[in-house]
Amino acid sequence: MSNRSDSGRPAKILLVEDNPGDVRLTEEVFREGQIDNTLHVATDGVEALDFLFKRGEHADAPCPDIVLLDLNLPRKNGDEVLEEIRNDADLSKLPVIVLTSSEAESDVAKSYELHANAYLTKPVNPMEFIETIQSFNSFWLSIVRLPSCNVR
Repeated sequence: MSNRSDSGRPAKILLVEDNPGDVRLTEEVFREGQIDNTLHVATDGVEALDFLFKRGEHADAPCPDIVLLDLNLPRKNGDEVLEEIRNDADLSKLPVIVLTSSEAESDVAKSYELHANAYLTKPVNPMEFIETIQSFNSFWLSIVRLPSCNVR
């Protein structure tokens, strides 16, 4: 299965997730579903921003096609990360999908106020989590045409 039929290359996904179990499960779903992608992982908000702004050890990081962003992160939370992305001229159009365990209506509203492209709640049940990731793939990586990356 391939994203980016316009360019023929795998999707570059930045997964911002501090839970190792969720990272592992997401990697497995992409691998087993033969989802054509390059998955990069940042384990906190500061690392995610360093990756996106190509700072420090991430100076050579690729520009992702899409970001999967947890809200409950150490050092900088997902709202802060999303706000910095949206306030940057080069990153403002980068699709950001919130993927979090929070079902709080206030979190949903805040994410959309900060211009998240979608809000997905991570199910606790592993099989439902797999279905959520597969649905993400079916829509965002197979149907949607993603914007070209602005190179810094």
